[in-house]
Amino acid sequence: MLDGGADPRYMARRIVRMAWEDIGLADPRALQIANDAAATYERLGSPEGELALAQAVIYLAMAPKSNAGYKAYNQMKALVKTEGTRPIPMHLRNAPTKMMKDLDWGKGYRYAHDEEGGFAAGEDYFPEGMDNPHFYQPVPRGLEIKIGEKLAHLQQLNAEAAEKRKP
Repeated sequence: MLDGGADPRYMARRIVRMAWEDIGLADPRALQIANDAAATYERLGSPEGELALAQAVIYLAMAPKSNAGYKAYNQMKALVKTEGTRPIPMHLRNAPTKMMKDLDWGKGYRYAHDEEGGFAAGEDYFPEGMDNPHFYQPVPRGLEIKIGEKLAHLQQLNAEAAEKRKP
């Protein structure tokens, strides 16, 4: 592409985009490498900076791929476009004034860092009446294997907390 006259800055932009869109959380190092390659090109220019772009392409080609984050983002945007925004749950609203506190803003908020394991099991962060849409579905590749395991564990903790709340 370089020999054909492609602008190296355009290529750097596409390399960074590929790291986010096509590799995503399966290998978060890909973004750092892509950004570093783009910055190196900006600092060195041609021809020296082209080597950084080439090596970033090699890394990205070999990295595990996942577009799960990209798909989740697009699903979330589509939901907001069709349904609009909804009110923030009362327990998540910041209450910097007495009037807001009197209106129960922030009442019942659970600070996750004070909870066991740093997770407020059973806490609901979605607007009233909205079920968790589960937009993000990690793939079984790269780091997303571990993210999927963690997500499954947190979902189990939420299910256990829901069982404890049942009468």
